Amino acid sequence: MKLHLLNRTSPGNSSFMVSHNLYPHFLKIWHYHPELELIAIEKSSGTQFIGDSIEKFDVGEVILIGKNLPHMLLNDDVYFDESSKKVAESFVVHFKKEFLGNGFLTISETKPITDLLDRAGRGIKFLQVDNQLIQDIKGLLNLEPFERLIKFVEILNALAKHKPYRLLSSMGYVNSFLKTENKRLHKIYEYVFKNFKNSIGASDVASVIGMNPSAFSRFFKQVHRKTFTRYLNEIRIGYACKLLLEDKMNITAIAYESGFNNISNFNRQFKMIIGKPPSSYIQYHTDKMEYA
Repeated sequence: MKLHLLNRTSPGNSSFMVSHNLYPHFLKIWHYHPELELIAIEKSSGTQFIGDSIEKFDVGEVILIGKNLPHMLLNDDVYFDESSKKVAESFVVHFKKEFLGNGFLTISETKPITDLLDRAGRGIKFLQVDNQLIQDIKGLLNLEPFERLIKFVEILNALAKHKPYRLLSSMGYVNSFLKTENKRLHKIYEYVFKNFKNSIGASDVASVIGMNPSAFSRFFKQVHRKTFTRYLNEIRIGYACKLLLEDKMNITAIAYESGFNNISNFNRQFKMIIGKPPSSYIQYHTDKMEYA
């Protein structure tokens, strides 16, 4: 996926921008921008790519994406069918970290918000979000400028206190992406995201960026504090989790679809990375939905 820089600048003198998006599908572009992005998904489902995280997204989810963190919400195939009546609807806020001035985030009263925006550098998915908070995000569109500003600060404060939540992208990815002068890393991420379902290894990626395999392995581990094999398996398992939650294929089919060439290795890597085997992962999320 080629990475694009998009313009999300607020119009006029507004300190932040609120928009209601209603399209047949979300923007199918792997992109980033200097503004943070708060998304409340009203209608839609698909796969979210945020940094090096790959997960399923669905209705009712709230996600905060940090400054310059690459991302894309890719709708399920049915949304791209010309005969489909499905729509992708979301309420989105784009804002700079310093949207209220540099001094606002340095005072003790706003420390929870400051910490939230720092955590957003990895992307945050908020779990079990109260419907009132989602309504508050949607309602920003209907407020006068001053009331909108006050309400948005209240929303950020509520999110800062909200638990549970999950950080999405790995710290290694975020740290390496901040080194924008390193074009080799962008080529690595682009190649892996396009080919992780196939049989690839460190030597394949090394050839893409013009390094010998040994030098590439040392380079990658120095940047990410993990081997390339571990990184690749995390990408594949993240995609497998998304497929498991969709419940459209059995575990064996998902293993091969995610890039593993045998089920035993898939099960071993899944338990190592997620902490439980695939069957327990499915049961855990099924139980959560039944009691939600």
